[in-house]
Amino acid sequence: MSQEFDIIVFGASGFTGRLVAEYLAATYPTGVRWAMGGRSLEKLAHVRDEIGAPKDTPLVVCDSDDAASLKAMVTSTKVVLTTVGPYQLYGNGLVAACAEHGTDYVDLCGEPAWMRKMIDAHEAAAKASGARIVFSCGFDSIPFDLGVQMAQEAMIAKTGGPAPKVKGRVRKMKGTFSGGTAASLKATMAAAMSEPGVLDLLRNPFALTPGFEGPTQPHGMKPYLDEEMGTWVAPFVMAPINTRNVHRTNALLGHKYGAGLVYEEMMVTGPGEKGQAMANAIAGDKSLGGEGGPKPGEGPSKEERESGFYDVLFIAQSEGAEVQVVVTGDRDPGYGSTSKMIAESALCLIHEAKDAAGGIWTPGAVMGPALRARLVKSAGLTFDVVAG
Repeated sequence: MSQEFDIIVFGASGFTGRLVAEYLAATYPTGVRWAMGGRSLEKLAHVRDEIGAPKDTPLVVCDSDDAASLKAMVTSTKVVLTTVGPYQLYGNGLVAACAEHGTDYVDLCGEPAWMRKMIDAHEAAAKASGARIVFSCGFDSIPFDLGVQMAQEAMIAKTGGPAPKVKGRVRKMKGTFSGGTAASLKATMAAAMSEPGVLDLLRNPFALTPGFEGPTQPHGMKPYLDEEMGTWVAPFVMAPINTRNVHRTNALLGHKYGAGLVYEEMMVTGPGEKGQAMANAIAGDKSLGGEGGPKPGEGPSKEERESGFYDVLFIAQSEGAEVQVVVTGDRDPGYGSTSKMIAESALCLIHEAKDAAGGIWTPGAVMGPALRARLVKSAGLTFDVVAG
């Protein structure tokens, strides 16, 4: 089947979608057939002109509530790149359409209960049609998914087997979480209060590995002194999605990291009383889900995005052996880096991962090292083994 487009950026008139479109226009002026999609032709045209995309950049009108327009969109492209969240409110029809028609799909989802519903409902159809559905192609969870993968690759090379324990430590981070992340958290909390079973899924570290339950995992919800590192660590707000995706990657790869993997993710706050006080403050901060947080469609200025960064350390530990990997990004995590990561994920599916089977995947399981290489080359990330 010959599609008109390689990629349709669905939600291109929203804040993050606009950044993705801007990135594609600037980075791939030729060689990628891409279009901007959304509900309003007028808004899409306005954004196209504002970001300096070519005047002939195609505009695709589609409403996530309209099955006919969804079908028309997904059958015209190789990949739908969607930034239209919360996905549990606006993503059901799009995932179903992509799974049915064999269209690849990437999103920025950090909503594990919804992701599990989609796995249960559409994985068989995606496998049958050849659609590769890939959730969580932004800051949640690519740096973490690929960082753990690289640490395990290094440990296997060093010792012949995987590390049974990996710690992820966010050492530095500057930037804001997106309004979409805040909206997704609110929608998830509302679902947990109203839908039976959602709360149990949210609590289960193996929520995304149906049929497999591994060992007890650290809950990551309380600050503590990490004596091995000599520093206090605090709960990390993205850990509830990142840890689930790491375990799903492991399961999809036939438990390449071992069926007994224990993975914990925390934020480093420093040593001594100052580090302890900061860890306690982070643990008590509920602003992301509050009314004063960022709204969908809002975000930081270009200067704020470009001055942002992150640095994450992964420590893989096996008996008598340790490997350390550092992953960094050169933009704020929630917008600047995320928009580059999802664009490169879509391109990686088209090119390096074009022969991968249909199904509902994680970035690490379906693209892995090929995506890592793309992100280093084009998206401002680094992946380095620093010890071991």
